[in-house]
Amino acid sequence: MSYFLQQGIFVMRFRYWNWMQGAVRKFWYVRLGMQIGRGTILPKVYITWPHQIAIGDYCTLEQSIYFKFDGLWQAGPSIRIANRVFIGSGCEFNITKTLTIGDDALIASGCRFVDHDHGIHLGTCMRNQLGREQAITIGNDVWLGCDVVVLKGVTIGDGAVVAAGAVVTKSILPYEIWAGVPARKIGQRT
Repeated sequence: MSYFLQQGIFVMRFRYWNWMQGAVRKFWYVRLGMQIGRGTILPKVYITWPHQIAIGDYCTLEQSIYFKFDGLWQAGPSIRIANRVFIGSGCEFNITKTLTIGDDALIASGCRFVDHDHGIHLGTCMRNQLGREQAITIGNDVWLGCDVVVLKGVTIGDGAVVAAGAVVTKSILPYEIWAGVPARKIGQRT
């Protein structure tokens, strides 16, 4: 088989076939109430309530992202992703309240967002206890490294950087660099 034929098959198989599958997924999820902007193609993702998700224009999503809305049924999106956001493979959005991600954010593979917890009082099974819920907000131009965990009530300011593997339990001011478990400030962007 010639080199040019092999290259043609490769392009058809990986570029156009994936694009067509993404376009069909986008069409289907929009019919189910999901809001998806121009230029955003949907790879294979897992979604519990499509009407709870709004994704902006020209976003890049990799495969195996899990959008899980655990709250009671309500109208309107609870997970809002702005324009030109990158989300790596294997990310999980486990939301009962709201999650907002600003423009141009970079979210690396394996990141987790959890805006709720369980009660821990003795005498009652933890599964049956109500936990607290607080919204998560990610600003514009934020970079989260691989496997970052962002917990309830956190606001990450514009331009902040969070190193791989960090567990963010407190809000981060704009342009700060954080790392560690639990995450703490290690620097400032210059």
